[in-house]
Amino acid sequence: MFAQGSYEGTREEQYALLIQQVEALIHDEPNRIANLANAAALLGQFLSEVNWVGFYLIDQSNEKKELVLGPFQGLPACVRIPLGKGVCGTAAERRETVLVPDVHAFPGHIACDAASQSEIVVPILLGDELIGVLDIDSPKQSRFDETDQRYLEQFVQKLAAAM
Repeated sequence: MFAQGSYEGTREEQYALLIQQVEALIHDEPNRIANLANAAALLGQFLSEVNWVGFYLIDQSNEKKELVLGPFQGLPACVRIPLGKGVCGTAAERRETVLVPDVHAFPGHIACDAASQSEIVVPILLGDELIGVLDIDSPKQSRFDETDQRYLEQFVQKLAAAM
């Protein structure tokens, strides 16, 4: 399920290559926004059947914690998402990956792009601290599975280690 340009090998081998590439991109770069921007572009290039790839970062500048839009690839998106709301807010609040085969069946789904049919959201944790989430949407139902989840969690761990 990787983008055209056909990267050879199994999905696992393709994901391993993706993780190597993100490690190379973020190596010795301390700027969080630059690393997240490159990571969003890399995922957008590698993954097929996705219409939005990006990050929401925790914003603690006011009394209520919420996610605020970070670097992304795709159509303009919702800017702020309260913790516990929608797929992103739920993954952030639970601090666990949320895989949604059909976004229309997810209670409280926030529709930023009407084309989105499925979604995966992976929290970004630095130790016990919630940094934000990786959000990927697809116009295809059931686009994401446990293999995607496992490798995207590894991908996010590499990013978090560089923050």
